[in-house]
Amino acid sequence: MLEQRPVSQNLVLTGLRGVGKTVLLNELKPIAQRSNWLWAGNDLSEAASLTGERIAKRIVTDLSSLLGPMLTQTEPTTQGIGFTGQSENKTRALSFDDLWAIYENTPGLVEDKLKAVLEVIASTIGGTQLNGIVFAYDEAQNLSDHKAASEFPLSLLLDVFSYFQRRDLKCKFMLVLCGLPTLVPKLNEARTYTERMFHIMRLQRLEDAAARDAIRRPIEISKSKLTFPDRVVEDIVKMSGGYPYFIQFICKEVFDAWIVKAKDGHAPSIPKKEIMSKLDDDFFTGRWLRATDRQQEFMQVIASLSNSEGEFSVSDIVAASKEMLKRGFSPSHATQVLQALTEKGLVYKSRRGSYMLAVPLMSRFILRQSAQESKK
Repeated sequence: MLEQRPVSQNLVLTGLRGVGKTVLLNELKPIAQRSNWLWAGNDLSEAASLTGERIAKRIVTDLSSLLGPMLTQTEPTTQGIGFTGQSENKTRALSFDDLWAIYENTPGLVEDKLKAVLEVIASTIGGTQLNGIVFAYDEAQNLSDHKAASEFPLSLLLDVFSYFQRRDLKCKFMLVLCGLPTLVPKLNEARTYTERMFHIMRLQRLEDAAARDAIRRPIEISKSKLTFPDRVVEDIVKMSGGYPYFIQFICKEVFDAWIVKAKDGHAPSIPKKEIMSKLDDDFFTGRWLRATDRQQEFMQVIASLSNSEGEFSVSDIVAASKEMLKRGFSPSHATQVLQALTEKGLVYKSRRGSYMLAVPLMSRFILRQSAQESKK
């Protein structure tokens, strides 16, 4: 993609939490740098992505941090007072204030102001041996337009990059967005041309063979005397569901527990209950508590579905709720709850009429919660 002349496709990395999106994004940075591209970027918090001006300030801040050590600003200074004062030039590093002054002094809309800043950057970089700048943003699912507030930060970002990528400039700008699956429908809703503007890479959980390698290879590489037998590897694969984050989490817990047991002379075994309890506290509980009581009841219905870890529909939920609950969900009510859970990052629309849980293995956590509640 870095060889495109001009840049016609940008990149989206998407997938559930725990599939390794951020790790892969960090691996792309040195590839870009070896190809003579600069790399600017950051995490997009909800606060930073609410308005167009905040997105513009995020980009200008990232540019000033990146280019400050490389570019200088020359300004005249005067020594002495009156007509006999001597003038000389002073050179200093480019700062955020320099770029923001361009932004503020440009008339027009936020889009016009941001374009003006990037025009200056493109002209400056164009005189060097650099090919361009990759703007990479993680947690990009936080980006969305807000029609009610007349704020369109996502549309602004797409329009600005599309504008520069249509032009024949020596300095190229490329956009890399990394986020949860909710990002893709937001892009398509903001601008229909995003289907042509982005190559979408969807990261999935590992196949069993790859998951086994992910468990065994680190131990082999480190030449550890402590190894996992096949039965333990299979248990970890099953417990993790093939998600890299869970594999890493569970393996560390098992390894640490086995070291202690080996020192005490005890036969090693997997402390499954303790590991899952810790994983629930560290990963799942905070997300679960975002939902209201009624929404949690709704998600318990989803967890009861045989296809809860895959795609499910409104009709699936409605039918199951009538069997499980005294007060089931109607199709219209189910649609409303799904929309609310989508906004909270717990569910996403995978395709027309189909939904999926946005948190990996969430259904297993919900079933564990329900089992604990029934024992009380």
